[in-house]
Amino acid sequence: MAYELDGKTIETDDYGYLNDVADWSEELVAVMAASDDVEMTERHMDVVKYLRDEHMNNGGNEPNERTIMKVMGKQWGDKVNSKDMYLLFPGTPSKQGRKWAGLPKSTRKGGY
Repeated sequence: MAYELDGKTIETDDYGYLNDVADWSEELVAVMAASDDVEMTERHMDVVKYLRDEHMNNGGNEPNERTIMKVMGKQWGDKVNSKDMYLLFPGTPSKQGRKWAGLPKSTRKGGY
């Protein structure tokens, strides 16, 4: 599998995760989401940026869904529940979010 962006082919593994984290860009996120039949919103991007920041600046941290909901709830000023997150990321918030953030496939087990 590969993504096309601005005439460049960006290689991925068989699951759609980037082979090279350095290939990631905010423009690529929309392409990745579209390949999953999802139209990006600001809330999607908030989650993607949070996951990317946690991984890159916090020792490879892989937040679970519960943690993502708590952090996004504070950021958005809403009570965020699991249904909200799965509407944004039908392929599971932590896993699909990591893929769109250009991060390696999660090594965590389970959803919570």
